[in-house]
Amino acid sequence: MSAISLIEAQWRAPAETVLALGEEPWTAAFLSSGEGWSYVMAEPDATLVLAQDDMADPFAALAELAGPRLPSEPGGPPFQGGVAGLAAYELGDRVERLGLKRLDGWPDLACGRYPAVLAFDHCAGRVVAVGRGATEAQAQSRADRALGWLARPAGGARPPAVELQAEDPAAYERAVAEVVERIHAGEIFQANIARRWRGRMAQAGPADLLWALAAGSPAPFASYLRLPDRAVVSNSPERFISVELEGERLVAETQPIKGTARRGRCAAEDRALAEALGASEKDRAENLMIVDLMRNDLARVCEAGGVKAPELFRVATFANVHHLVSTVTGRLATGRTAVDLLRAAFPPGSITGAPKVQAMKVIAQLEAPRGPFFGSMFQLGFDGRFDSSVLIRTAGLVRDGDGWTVEARAGAGIVADSDPRAERLETEAKISAVAAALGAGAASGGRLDVLGQG
Repeated sequence: MSAISLIEAQWRAPAETVLALGEEPWTAAFLSSGEGWSYVMAEPDATLVLAQDDMADPFAALAELAGPRLPSEPGGPPFQGGVAGLAAYELGDRVERLGLKRLDGWPDLACGRYPAVLAFDHCAGRVVAVGRGATEAQAQSRADRALGWLARPAGGARPPAVELQAEDPAAYERAVAEVVERIHAGEIFQANIARRWRGRMAQAGPADLLWALAAGSPAPFASYLRLPDRAVVSNSPERFISVELEGERLVAETQPIKGTARRGRCAAEDRALAEALGASEKDRAENLMIVDLMRNDLARVCEAGGVKAPELFRVATFANVHHLVSTVTGRLATGRTAVDLLRAAFPPGSITGAPKVQAMKVIAQLEAPRGPFFGSMFQLGFDGRFDSSVLIRTAGLVRDGDGWTVEARAGAGIVADSDPRAERLETEAKISAVAAALGAGAASGGRLDVLGQG
């Protein structure tokens, strides 16, 4: 697919384009929060789905699907076609054999190869249709096909209108208390323990939920994947790992999030909460543990001595919470690729804990299988570039007759001095944007308490 065709078109909101594509299986989207680029793609020319009982090496299969590195068009969008899809949390069981159970038939890996993509340039207010092919004519045809998606009428978004039911808050607090005990016993230093909420969506579809999230609470790593009988809709604020080109070399980056504070009810309270988060020794220590873990993961495939943390403890503000974000970088060793990095770092350290393998064992004892939750949505370009999210603030949907069952999860990083009630309230703050988009009401036990978030 060395031939490339780029065609510019007038602006259209990417979430509206997803609505226009309707419920077509294998539609995928990666939405920024209004800066940089967003992408919508459909009609892959090949797909890869690996269930638990498929013994193929998923990373080798992913590399084979992507094929050898190909050049990109200078000045074009960063992603000019390639492989995109879902790496479920239990894909980590292919890295460390822990005997993890699976969630309701969710595959460990589900991705497609997309030679046609719509790229949305938020800064310039333009859309670029990208086509890749073996010949210029084939590339042109595929770019034209992508333009056809842009021209489809969207119709109106339907309100999801889901009443979410939460797991027992007392049970979650007991799980947190048990993790604290295990930390004091020296078993682990930290573990991310999650709660889940469930409901049913009868009148709307997954694309309608994506639209509601994009309109009400845009996030920098939002994503969407429609599979034949299920879908992932994510409003994630967190990058997992990325790989960029530096000349002919590949440079890796990860931006773990650890440390959370709710938004204030007024500007003064909001500033005070953000400043307190930035100064919090507990949250900084929690963040630093994951920074060290990610440094170790990157070091497995990066040049010796070259992994660095150029930014620590930046306070980032989102619609519903403040977060502490750090950055870790490294240059991939000669011969290493983004797929090697994915194998080395999966699953994300920010939603497992430290040490990672033991934290995963603890999580498996205290939670139901995670499936898409806390895995990653990723895009692997034909040129070797890579970007991915951590699937937090995420809904997983499964077809249920004429409707959809909906599940959402939110977790908290538990450390030695964690307070079970405070950690439970943190999960409610984190899930509030997804709950609002679903049309859910407010309570911590049966319905969700959004804590007065803005």
